[in-house]
Amino acid sequence: MAMASFDTNRTTAGLSAGKTSFFANIIASFTAWNDARVTRNSLSKLTARELDDIGLSYGDIEKIATRTR
Repeated sequence: MAMASFDTNRTTAGLSAGKTSFFANIIASFTAWNDARVTRNSLSKLTARELDDIGLSYGDIEKIATRTR
């Protein structure tokens, strides 16, 4: 006689992992945007001479602010 077997230890890792990854990506994107915003604002407050002292110009600010880590 054959016996039926049921798996009672199901996991929903696929669904949970997808949601976690989705929200982690949103948080990472927001963090990167905020870091770029803070960097841009900080560098924009410097004078041309101060920027020159650190080897930058006003044209470099956007490139530096959005550079990935």
